[in-house]
Amino acid sequence: MLRRLRIENLVLIREADLELAEGLNAITGETGAGKTILAQAVGLLLGSKGDAKSIGAAAREAYVEAEFEVPDGFFEEEGLETLAELRPEDEAGLVLARRIFPDGRTRAYAWGRAAAREDLAAATELLVGMSGQFEQRRLARPAYQLEVLDSFVGDEQLRRRGAMRVAWRELAEARRRHDEIAADSAAAERRLAELEALVEDTSGFEAGTETSLLAERERLRHLTELAESSAAAAEALSPEDGDGAALLAAKAERAIAPLERIAPELASAATELRDLRERLADVGAELRAFLDSLEAEPDRLEHVEGELERIAAARRRFACASYEELLERAAAARAELDAREAGADPAAEAAAQLAEAQARVQALASELHAARTAAVPRFADAVAAELRGIGLGDGEFHVELADRDLCSTGRDDVTFLIRPNPGLPFAPVAETASGGELSRVALALAAAAGAEASGRAGGAGTCSVGAAESAPWMTLVFDEIDAGIGGQTAHAVAQTLRRLGERSQVVTITHLPQIASVADRHLRVEKVPGDPTHTRIEELAEAERREELERMLGGREFLSTVR
Repeated sequence: MLRRLRIENLVLIREADLELAEGLNAITGETGAGKTILAQAVGLLLGSKGDAKSIGAAAREAYVEAEFEVPDGFFEEEGLETLAELRPEDEAGLVLARRIFPDGRTRAYAWGRAAAREDLAAATELLVGMSGQFEQRRLARPAYQLEVLDSFVGDEQLRRRGAMRVAWRELAEARRRHDEIAADSAAAERRLAELEALVEDTSGFEAGTETSLLAERERLRHLTELAESSAAAAEALSPEDGDGAALLAAKAERAIAPLERIAPELASAATELRDLRERLADVGAELRAFLDSLEAEPDRLEHVEGELERIAAARRRFACASYEELLERAAAARAELDAREAGADPAAEAAAQLAEAQARVQALASELHAARTAAVPRFADAVAAELRGIGLGDGEFHVELADRDLCSTGRDDVTFLIRPNPGLPFAPVAETASGGELSRVALALAAAAGAEASGRAGGAGTCSVGAAESAPWMTLVFDEIDAGIGGQTAHAVAQTLRRLGERSQVVTITHLPQIASVADRHLRVEKVPGDPTHTRIEELAEAERREELERMLGGREFLSTVR
């Protein structure tokens, strides 16, 4: 979900810091005020090419930043590996940004750290569905259409997709290991040598060894300070010459001991002094023993340094990110060597694991295919009904399911087909609809998938990462959805947007009062004359909202003429 959008010096917007709400957010304003700049800002996060002409007058650069709330498991998504490495520790959300420089160059950032534009776009595409040119690009992707269909099928299908991704990765690993072992005997020998080297280089390493050695090294590096301070303390308690604290306590105790009979109240003081003398003597003995221990192993620091270097060398050799990973790899190596000694055949074991992984992938692919096949007629009917409701012809919509090579989403390709006018053949949605129609098609798809999810979950649809159109955490941005519509169709689109906003965050840039009137949050874009002219964006309170809706309806003067 898009929590915050910050824009600086982008075309007419000098500075805007927008906090978006859950539900339906409407952005309105006069024609030419700069409403589409907001869509341009989101487009930059989706990977649009930067243009120096987009930098505002008298500014040196333009900047767009978005703060997202993301679902659990988001950073485990395929394609986000590089971005996940930049993620600060304990960071739950995602902060993405683009900067445009005067020469047209751009830089992308994640949490303020430099990132690739492609990684930024990949993450944003999972979090934001945007109409216009981006909708055309998304709807042209079979993978995206497959996500929409699967989100309609339901939560169980989304769990199957997650299981399929895991199984696909496991299959790749099983195939890699099988190929590595089966390639030739030389590879097997090299693997055996690596396992033996790993076990040998980590001999004596146990859990906590590195931490213990680091602590001991720190102590040994301060040996002189420890010795001087301990000696000074021991000397103060019981010096070789003169009276120390222990002897003085003994003298004090002997001084009052004869008086206990005369003044019984001194008995307590005498007892305390005797205890103190004994404790001071014990502490002195401990300090002397500690000093002796410091001198007992003069080469201990060199030994500790050597062991730590041995750990570091093993981590470098076997490319382990941590000491714990090194221990895990070593344990696995010992287990494999033990199995070899017990007569296990690594090649046969790898082949069996590969066959098991292939069977698991095939079984999941069959389950995914069966669920999709059963859902296609219902999905087509649901989308067609939504299309008719928002004024897109007769709402003729078909779904084609075709076989493809097995991959991480199964063995199905999906194509959405639409007939915009009676008598014309069905054609792919992305090739047939205009910009405004594409936005409404996207709305119909989202509404159909969302209605099914809400019906299953009692009005609170829940989905996992990858369930593009029905995910309640996803932000849907509609820029051209009101192009060429009005009247009853505008009311129908508004109600569909309102319904979609009950389960997803929706942002719509609109000139229609029918849409703005049902929004949960209303923002107005207003052009401010000056040198240079700039744009102001503000959230409207209830009274201001009424005034804006009146303006959108034609103003009070116009309304007074309507009978």
